[in-house]
Amino acid sequence: MGEMITIPKAEFDRLVALAEDSLDEKAVADYLADPKPGVPAAFARRMLEGESLLKLWREHRGMNQSELARASGVNRVQIADIEKARKTGSVETLAKLATALDVAIDDLI
Repeated sequence: MGEMITIPKAEFDRLVALAEDSLDEKAVADYLADPKPGVPAAFARRMLEGESLLKLWREHRGMNQSELARASGVNRVQIADIEKARKTGSVETLAKLATALDVAIDDLI
């Protein structure tokens, strides 16, 4: 069997806390080096309330419907219909919108 040492529990707890702090500091440093995009709390709240994901992402990207239509090649009226849940949009349409918004198609459905 390998070598063993005995330390007081308080010392063990202190060392565990230091190790956890070190991991937290590394996680923060990693994030700051390569931040992952996130969304504000208001976005998440509106999403949970059932608001159109297309509308949320469009607004989050600072675009109006006409700007998204130009960027995606999708008719503005079709965008409005999808946002109001009058239509769902084909996979092809959603893919164009997702590309223009720089999100995954899954983020829109």
